[in-house]
Amino acid sequence: MSKMQKAAVPDNISEEYYQISEEILSSFSKYRPPVDLFQFREDIAQLYPLYRKGQRLTNEQVDEVQALCRDGSLFVARSDHSIYVEHIAKQADLVLVDVNLKESEVADILLRALEMRLTDFMEQPVTACFEPLYKDLMVLTEYLTQDRFRARLFMRRLPTEDKGVVVHSISVMTIGLWLHLEHVQQGEFKRRFLDRLALGLLLHDVGLTKVPAYIREKSTPLKADEWEKIYAHSLAGIKMMQKLNLSFDELNGVILHHHERLDGSGYPQKLKGEAISAVGRIAAVADSFAAMITKRSYAPAKKPVDAARELAADKVKYDVRYTTPLQTAYLTGLFGASGQAAPGKEAGAAPEKAEGSKA
Repeated sequence: MSKMQKAAVPDNISEEYYQISEEILSSFSKYRPPVDLFQFREDIAQLYPLYRKGQRLTNEQVDEVQALCRDGSLFVARSDHSIYVEHIAKQADLVLVDVNLKESEVADILLRALEMRLTDFMEQPVTACFEPLYKDLMVLTEYLTQDRFRARLFMRRLPTEDKGVVVHSISVMTIGLWLHLEHVQQGEFKRRFLDRLALGLLLHDVGLTKVPAYIREKSTPLKADEWEKIYAHSLAGIKMMQKLNLSFDELNGVILHHHERLDGSGYPQKLKGEAISAVGRIAAVADSFAAMITKRSYAPAKKPVDAARELAADKVKYDVRYTTPLQTAYLTGLFGASGQAAPGKEAGAAPEKAEGSKA
């Protein structure tokens, strides 16, 4: 049994305080911890304040903090959640071994980690930025592999404010992975497919980095030449991936097909029906839904239950194998009783003409 387990911390303390590990402590500033620190006293089974956030510690106090941490007696307040999330997000793989983190905290940490990594990659789509992004993405898929129902944690965190292509991409990945995990049968689950689908969904709009920001963020109708740049982003994304020697069916299918529609009205290839890959159909639903529930400069956000109902009703363009479970989930309150997306820290991108994202 570990030292942290020997501490016999009462449940009521664990609800309000987080028993911090040495790995997380090491991510803090040694002399000025960014959070309030508390010591657990076993003799009285209570916590009492040790040091305040930002306080300058002496060398002796640093040693004391590290010793308490090794003994499993160092805690931070869960009210400082937003602060320590930023630190743990830089070492996302710790969520797989830190048993003191709540599932809700793990979800926040992984979403923040992916946001940071994807932002770096979108700004510099090179191998050096791709590798840490992929590493953290594999932490997410491992976490979901351990329990597929954890995908609901991320669905409850879908944002409703427009914060650009990075967070929109994370929303599409969240929705797409949930759709897949709900659809696939237990015996048919394949980890490799989940990994590749996750990467495809996360990078589905990478080609938008080649589209000028003034076009992506425009609040008035686009001109013909501006639409041409938007229409080209799927092919641009494929070319970017090829330069990184990334080319496999799931990735290519999501990037190329997320704007295709079953009736042939989509782009860039105007494919119909079965010509559209299964991953492309998942991405089409996820991309449109993420855009529809996002508040944009020229359109208000729709309630998720209304957006899901609208997508399910459009059997001409969208695959009912994915729109139906999405609608059912919101009608039955699977992600919350209100039918409104949980307020996230970040949000998605601009929508497509009538049913999805502009891009």
